[in-house]
Amino acid sequence: MRTGLIGQKIGMTRVFEDSGKNIPVTMIRVDGCQVVGHRTLERDGYTALRLGVGSAKIKNVNKAQIGQYKKAKVTPKKKVVEFRVSEDAMVDVGAELRTSHFVEGQFVDVAGTSIGKGFAGAMKRHNFSGLKASHGVSVSHRSLGSTGQCQDPGRVFKGKKMAGHMGAERVTTQNLEVVRTIPDEGLILIKGAVPGSKGGWVLISDAIKKPLPKDAPMPAGLKGDKAEEEIVEDAVDAPAEEAKVEATEAKVEAKVEAKVEEAKSEAPAEAAKAPEKEAKAEEKVEEKGEDKPEAPAEKVEEKAEDAEDKGKE
Repeated sequence: MRTGLIGQKIGMTRVFEDSGKNIPVTMIRVDGCQVVGHRTLERDGYTALRLGVGSAKIKNVNKAQIGQYKKAKVTPKKKVVEFRVSEDAMVDVGAELRTSHFVEGQFVDVAGTSIGKGFAGAMKRHNFSGLKASHGVSVSHRSLGSTGQCQDPGRVFKGKKMAGHMGAERVTTQNLEVVRTIPDEGLILIKGAVPGSKGGWVLISDAIKKPLPKDAPMPAGLKGDKAEEEIVEDAVDAPAEEAKVEATEAKVEAKVEAKVEEAKSEAPAEAAKAPEKEAKAEEKVEEKGEDKPEAPAEKVEEKAEDAEDKGKE
């Protein structure tokens, strides 16, 4: 079991696939996510990693926490979260985790604090249908109805769904797909909606109901890993490859245009040489002593004269 990441929700946007398909995604920034402490089996009875993200002001950090950060040799963090991990997924204190920790197409679970809605009624909070909107109901159309029984038991059971405070609680959305990771900018694009408001902290971890991809880095995606370097190289090489393709296409178009121009320039020259070729052919015929081929009109006139002569006879 690997560790997760702490991120900050930026907002939603969309990306387009090569086929033109539109995918709505949530942008999450992971910046400076470091390991600030360990939980060991010998000392604490379980194994876990304490991750910190963001920079906190010294005046807002107590002396005990300052001592822990000095021991770990990291700057004070604004948000600190503990992730349970297996013994083979432990990471050294001070190591920085990057967005390359997750791979494209992987499914993750995202936990965050939902947007607070304040005091909400039963229809909004619990999806009650409310009372009728026609005759017989007076100023109680959105009420929840009866909440108790008769004299026995004579009370309202605990946990009854009623109006009250809504939102501002921990919510986990499972099986969200990772569409893209951008290590240079520390961004993760996740398909669909993520709980919480813009600027809120979210916890991203491997989906517990989906298998872990084989190409997922173990024990974690750290800064300077080969996987991260490959992603960065691909992102850098992509524009260069596109430029090469465009240059090749431009060369092919230039060659085609040159051939077309050559053909256009040769056409008038051939048309001018046509009379010369005909004259040479006539000269060859005269040299052989053969008569020139008669035109069709002359042959018709000769046949007409022969017919007249026969008629006179």
